[in-house]
Amino acid sequence: MKIQDIMTRDVQTIRIDQTLREAAEMMEKIDCGALLVNEGDRLVGMLTDRDIAIRAVARDRGCDTPVREVMTPNVCYCFDDEDVQHVAENMADIHVRRLPVMNREKRLVGVVSLGNISACNNPSISDTVLHGVAQAH
Repeated sequence: MKIQDIMTRDVQTIRIDQTLREAAEMMEKIDCGALLVNEGDRLVGMLTDRDIAIRAVARDRGCDTPVREVMTPNVCYCFDDEDVQHVAENMADIHVRRLPVMNREKRLVGVVSLGNISACNNPSISDTVLHGVAQAH
């Protein structure tokens, strides 16, 4: 099974120059805890609710702080034609709950999460990624 078979295709992104207020509003509207950050047509980072809590709120940064100042840069990703088992092992190794999915032209086409992997109904694959992510915390 390939990542393209299980990934979420409708991915919301936020621009690097938008504010944390806009990011939080977007997260609330689409009920998610992470947004992919773009600059033009390039994926440049990820912003999570944890990033906002730790890098903004805990450091007394305002709601008008640009996303670029709080986001996690250098985001790992996978390709849509990769095998689910391989990606699950990679997610476990790097202890992440979600990965952006790119096509071979390096254009964002989706995101794969723990939920997507567990929904593929393969206990071995699900156990691989859950074990790796659990070790990180």
